[in-house]
Amino acid sequence: MKFLSLTTLRELARLSLPMVVSQGTFAVMIFTDRWFLSSLSSAHIAAALGGGVAAMFCMSFFSGLISYANALVAQYHGAGKMERCTKVVTQGFYLTLATVPVFATVALLAGGLFARLGHDPSLVPLERAYFYTLMAGGPLMVGKTLLACYFVGIGRSRVVMLVDVVGIVVNIPLTWALIFGKFGLPELGIVGAGIGTVTAQGLAIVLFLFFYFERAHVSQFAVKRSWGYEPGVMKRFLRLGLPSAMEAFMNTATFNVFLLMFQSYGVAEGAAMAIVFNWDMLSFVPMIGLSIGVTTLIGRSVGAGEIDRANQMISSGFIMALGYSGTLAVLFFIFRVELIDVFSTPDDDFQRVRELGQAMIVGLCSYMLADATILISGGALRGAGDTRWVMITSTSLHMAMLVAQYFVIVQWQMSPLVSWWVFVTMLISIAICFVARLGGGRWRRPERLARVMAEH
Repeated sequence: MKFLSLTTLRELARLSLPMVVSQGTFAVMIFTDRWFLSSLSSAHIAAALGGGVAAMFCMSFFSGLISYANALVAQYHGAGKMERCTKVVTQGFYLTLATVPVFATVALLAGGLFARLGHDPSLVPLERAYFYTLMAGGPLMVGKTLLACYFVGIGRSRVVMLVDVVGIVVNIPLTWALIFGKFGLPELGIVGAGIGTVTAQGLAIVLFLFFYFERAHVSQFAVKRSWGYEPGVMKRFLRLGLPSAMEAFMNTATFNVFLLMFQSYGVAEGAAMAIVFNWDMLSFVPMIGLSIGVTTLIGRSVGAGEIDRANQMISSGFIMALGYSGTLAVLFFIFRVELIDVFSTPDDDFQRVRELGQAMIVGLCSYMLADATILISGGALRGAGDTRWVMITSTSLHMAMLVAQYFVIVQWQMSPLVSWWVFVTMLISIAICFVARLGGGRWRRPERLARVMAEH
């Protein structure tokens, strides 16, 4: 069985590299937001992390569900059922509408949790303001995810790249102006950062719809016949997407609780974590684009009944992901002090942030290859519809990590670095389990793949 093909490597690169750029724009957007906020104080950096992760957690269930549109569209596309691809978008639109009342209710209920978790009083109002702003734009973020997944699923990843590049070109100057009150705009601080992010999502939807209603696309994918509820497509969406939704929700929940517990160490510790995760995004987020490419190609193979090509796609994904993350890990380790100092703040306690942050970057370098392994393995398994196993394994290990963090942080009150290395160990464990599943082969059995494609 052939494990590597230059043709497959080029195909994956052609599909994934625009998505790497696309995901990279998101990383740059968050990076610049926090860099701007570092001019205000360490509290603003920490609050952007706390409020931002809390918002992502509250949206994670629907985001995880909607993101499975990528695999569904790719499977239908591989099977030559073009009219079903746009029906996935319609069913996803109905699910997106359901987020409006859900997000509003959740935001009202969750806004008071920052103070109850014992955060520093200087953080709480900033976290809450940023959280409310992002939650107000939550349906836009989910809708943008739906359309991006659709275009990747049909192989038009360059459209997604173009939309996201335009979005960041608008977002960065707009966010800067709203944070600091430039160009006649009000000085909104951390709220301005949130408004800039939401505005970019709304602009992306407008641009995606322009391509979606393009005449040639409408004709090829029968857009005019896609409206209306389609039970078979919706059942597949829920049957395969709900495990992904639950995985995203539970993993984000455990990570969010870990983050909130970690921030109870203090402002300097929270700022150090925010800075380290900022650099982590430059490795992790672009590789999500590569993972999406692997999911798409595996999904097409499932739809076309050509799963034998899976090994070539997976090998190509590992070569690209491990090469990228390995190179960054070496650079991050060498320049760890300089990376922390990029976010130097006018606060007197930045020396504490510097000392802790550079030690945490060593842990970051240790798990970057594990992240790459998780993303490629998970992308392949999701593309093949093995979402239930991925959910059970990933959430179980995240929960075990959270239990350990409770004892380390709350009960035993150990140092922040002990807590950090518990987190690193969890990621390495997930990578080992995912590789074992990928090599086992149960996910590629013909009878199982037939059930994945069934609309009931």
